[in-house]
Amino acid sequence: MAKAFQKLPRLIQILLLLIPGVNWITEIVVRISAVFEKTSARNVLGLILAVVVGFVFGWVDLIWCLLFKHLIFCKA
Repeated sequence: MAKAFQKLPRLIQILLLLIPGVNWITEIVVRISAVFEKTSARNVLGLILAVVVGFVFGWVDLIWCLLFKHLIFCKA
């Protein structure tokens, strides 16, 4: 799912991260799949931050996705 998210057009990525409830669910699903695909400290840290901080981290991810085409602390 993480690789599929990265292959989506940037507009779709931004729309998924722009809607408040949807961005949190999208982040959790993408980050869990990234941890299953490649277990690293970066992916686990991103998952923990997304669960704990939630919506605030979603806005940071929106900016990060605009700049770098992937979620922060999420490399698949």
